[in-house]
Amino acid sequence: MEFQDVAALVRRAALEEILPRYRKVAGHLKADGSWLTEADTAMQNRVQRDLAALWPDIPFLGEEMSAEEQQHLMQHADTGLWVLDPVDGTSNFSAGVPLFGPSLALIRAGQVVLGVVFDVMRDEIFSAARGEGAWLNGERMQPVVHDIPLDKTLACIDFKRLSPALATRLVVQPPYSSQRSIGSVALDWCWVAAGRFHVYLHGKQGLWDYAAGHLILEEVGGHSRTLDGEAVFNNTLEKRSAVCAGDARLFAEWCKVLA
Repeated sequence: MEFQDVAALVRRAALEEILPRYRKVAGHLKADGSWLTEADTAMQNRVQRDLAALWPDIPFLGEEMSAEEQQHLMQHADTGLWVLDPVDGTSNFSAGVPLFGPSLALIRAGQVVLGVVFDVMRDEIFSAARGEGAWLNGERMQPVVHDIPLDKTLACIDFKRLSPALATRLVVQPPYSSQRSIGSVALDWCWVAAGRFHVYLHGKQGLWDYAAGHLILEEVGGHSRTLDGEAVFNNTLEKRSAVCAGDARLFAEWCKVLA
């Protein structure tokens, strides 16, 4: 399996199923409070079909499947498992904010071995294969080194999923220079890997949100952990917090501040 083939499959599907529906379809809220649009369903169906045509022995888990079906797939994925978020950043997509895209990961033997994230509006495709590195639009991504102190950094933080105490402390006494939240977990990880964000914090994200981006950051030598100091990826459907940085020194400082 060539990761470039998987990346091309995801990009082609997104340009044909997501992009034509941008600002043309309405979304509605699911039971968990997240958004669902026609683009989510169309993209999930398309990618599932295209993957099955090429790799029929690998089962497929999509965000829009039922929780029961997802759990069954996680427990019986002996030949590997595709994990897809068809449109990460659906709230952005629904509101007309141009930051969204699919995120696809392949899990084998309890670890992510391949990841693809596509920024539809910027036509940027991030990809990684375990042990082989990460790429942005076909060019190898390089390790991130930031020669700046923490108080001069640009932080990407999702406040609403943090504890009130931690969120308040970061707002009242920010240890960074400036803060953003772009509304797409998958792109958050990729932008840290690309050096666009210096540090990152998120309180709760799903497997389909972070699996591909986690591998991309790891393959450029980036660093991550949960707020409890555990590995972010644990091969379950459990929601996970994430503390990240591309640079080792900044990561250590960031973890110390959050402790």
